[in-house]
Amino acid sequence: MTFSIVARSADGAAHGVAVASKFLGAGAAVPAALATVGAVATQSYANLSYRPQALTLLETGVSAPLAVRALIAGDAGPVGQRQVGVVGAAGDGGTFTGEDCHPWAGGTAGDGYAIQGNMLAGPQVVDGMEVAWQASAAEPRLAYRLLAALRAGDLAGGDRRGRQSAAVLVVAKGMGYGGTSDVWVDLRVDDHPDPVAELLRLLEMHSLYFERPDPATLIPLTGAVAEEVRDRLKRAGHTTADLDAALADWAGIENLEERLVTGAIDPHVLAQLRAA
Repeated sequence: MTFSIVARSADGAAHGVAVASKFLGAGAAVPAALATVGAVATQSYANLSYRPQALTLLETGVSAPLAVRALIAGDAGPVGQRQVGVVGAAGDGGTFTGEDCHPWAGGTAGDGYAIQGNMLAGPQVVDGMEVAWQASAAEPRLAYRLLAALRAGDLAGGDRRGRQSAAVLVVAKGMGYGGTSDVWVDLRVDDHPDPVAELLRLLEMHSLYFERPDPATLIPLTGAVAEEVRDRLKRAGHTTADLDAALADWAGIENLEERLVTGAIDPHVLAQLRAA
């Protein structure tokens, strides 16, 4: 009924899950993650208690494959209908597919990832996701890698019943809004005719509003750039003499405050100011 990928970033700093399903609000049930510890996806007659149990096991140093075994061994419910994927801080991911899951059902796991799905169009869904995951190794942002894999599975047929919801959850220490949270990305599309495509659109918006600027691309607020910024801010009604303060005032209204750096301007911020 669902296909997902659970993975960690190449540098080990981030963990996350991406999931899609012909199921209302899959993001509310399937994924869970804890910064520096790992991530889990529970699906196919999901046992939601797997989420805290898996993270607790990982936190105590249990490997992902062993954590999966422990979850199944401790489940008093219909284990044959369960499916789960787990990734920890190091090593291979672990995945399990019960023998009574609706076909096609299966999964695969490797260093830093676990991919699984049930009621799929066929094994090509999982295979395509694995290929896309491995092909995106140069992308440093885990959310984009996860969605590349999810999109590949979707294009390979995905859930054979159709499309409805998709979600992505990524955690990393201090990478949430304002540095006060570990939740880097938490986006959900609960009911949509093309949820994976919509999720990709939302992720692009999230990058604009919540990613921090690349220091290598910052433009000093001096000379002609400073004059242009001052003029555009003045026309927008932000006339504070201090340019950084005026820019911060405008950026706060536009929800771009995460991209502010004193004495410089992010090219994305400049582009939005020019568009305004």
